[in-house]
Amino acid sequence: MFGIVPIIAIFAIFYLMLIMPQQRRQKKWQAMLGALKNGDKIVTTGGIRGTIISVKDDAVQLRVPPDNLRIEVARSAVTSLINPEEAK
Repeated sequence: MFGIVPIIAIFAIFYLMLIMPQQRRQKKWQAMLGALKNGDKIVTTGGIRGTIISVKDDAVQLRVPPDNLRIEVARSAVTSLINPEEAK
């Protein structure tokens, strides 16, 4: 009995410090991907910053400055939204 208690405690600590925060982060990222719309400014995993001009099922089209280049990236490549306050 006393040998199992430390193992359970270690598992509980790992769950609280590693697994649960990762699950929260994943849910927040999925919600952000579901809420993407035209006009949003985003950053991709490759560091490309652009404005969404079209949203498809599994991809988004971006307009990338300075030449207004149009590129298409997978939705899963979007890492974050740029807040209008941060852009200024």
